[in-house]
Amino acid sequence: MKLAELRHRRVGVLMSGGLSCTAVGVWLAEQGVDVVPFVADLGQRVPFPPAELARVLGRSGPAARVVDLRAETAELAVNLARWQATHDGGYWNTTSGSRHTLVTGLAQPLRDAGCTVLVHGCVGGGNDEGRFHRYAAAHAPDLTVFSPWRHEWLREQFPGRREMAGYLRQRGLPAIFGDYVDYSVDGTLAGFSHDGGELEELDTPVSTVTPLMSTWPSAAREPGESVRIRFEAGRPVALDDVPLSALAVLTRLNQLGGRNGVALRSVVENRVNGTKCRGVYEAPGLEILGAAVAGLYQVMLDKAAVDLMGTLSRRLGRAAYEGRLDDPAARAAILGADLLAEPATGEVKVDLYRGTIALARVRAGVTPPGVRRQTRFAAGGHHWSTEEPALV
Repeated sequence: MKLAELRHRRVGVLMSGGLSCTAVGVWLAEQGVDVVPFVADLGQRVPFPPAELARVLGRSGPAARVVDLRAETAELAVNLARWQATHDGGYWNTTSGSRHTLVTGLAQPLRDAGCTVLVHGCVGGGNDEGRFHRYAAAHAPDLTVFSPWRHEWLREQFPGRREMAGYLRQRGLPAIFGDYVDYSVDGTLAGFSHDGGELEELDTPVSTVTPLMSTWPSAAREPGESVRIRFEAGRPVALDDVPLSALAVLTRLNQLGGRNGVALRSVVENRVNGTKCRGVYEAPGLEILGAAVAGLYQVMLDKAAVDLMGTLSRRLGRAAYEGRLDDPAARAAILGADLLAEPATGEVKVDLYRGTIALARVRAGVTPPGVRRQTRFAAGGHHWSTEEPALV
C-alpha cells in the first residue's frame, strides 16, 4: 500500500507507547493521512500510563482514544495460567498474548471510528507482525492490516530506531522516547518483557535489567508473606476468602509477588521465524498462579489427565507465542484443557520468600472418580496388606 492510497482511507494506529508505532502514527498524520490514534490500556506504565500518553500524543497530532482492555488482559492471563501455557524457558506469553487482546479489543472501536486500516509498528518479518496479521484475519477480516516496515518509502524515512527517536524529539515529544533506542520494554498488567542490543549478548548479566513489576530477591521484604488462593475449575476466584475478579486477583498477586522478589526469567527463545533471541521477562502474579494451579492439578487429576494436560499445555504455549490461539488445533486444545481443569476446585496456600514460591497447603474439593489416595504411614504403618492390589 502506497502513501497516496493511505491518504484516501481512515487509519487506526495502535499507539500504546512503543517508539516505532508512535513515530509512524505521528509521521502519517503529518503527511495528510486521516489518522485516529488508539491507546489500549493493558495496564502498561512505560513510557507513560495510558491516559498521560494520550495527552502527550494529542499535543503532536490528532486526539488519541483510550480503550480500557485491562479486564480482557487479565482474563487471558488467567487462562494462560489455567492451561499452564508457557513458552521456552517458562515465559508466560504476556507479550504475545497481548496481541490477541489488542486485535479483539480494538477491532470494533476502529470500525466505530470509521477506520478501514489497522496500523501497528512492529518490525517487518518479526514475531509480532505475524501475530497481528493472523489475529486480524480471524477477528477483523474487514480491516486492512498495514505493516509499516514492509514498505521502502517508510524504511527510507526511518531506517532505524535512532531516527525514530530523533524525529519525535524534533516534534516536541518527551525525550523519554529516546531511552528506547537500544532497549525495548513491552508490558501489560500480566507481565513485562525486556529486550535490547546488550541483553541479546549471552554474557550480559540479568542484573543489568531494572525490574518494573518485581524486585531482586536479595532486596525482597522480610519475613515473606503467604496468600490463600481459591480455585474453581482451575480459575482463581478468591484470595484469602475474599471473592475477586480475574483483574483484581492478578493485580493483588503482582503486588505480593513483586515485593517478595518473584520473578525474573532470562530466556533464549525459539522465535516464529526460526531464529533465537534472548530476553528477560517478569510476571510475578502469573508465576504464583501458575505454581498454585499446578499443585492443585497434581492432587485432583489422575495420571492420564496430568499427562494429557502437559501435552495440551505445550501446544497452547506454542500457539499463544506464535499468535495462533484461533487456529483449529489451538481451539481443540483449549476445549480439552478446559475439560481437564473442571475437577480442579479447592484452595492452595502459597508461601512467598525472596523469590521462592512454596505450596504450603492444598485443600482439594470433591475428588473425581479414578483418583485415589494411598496412605503409606498414617493407616497401617509398615504392616503388609493382604488385599490384592487394584488394577491401574
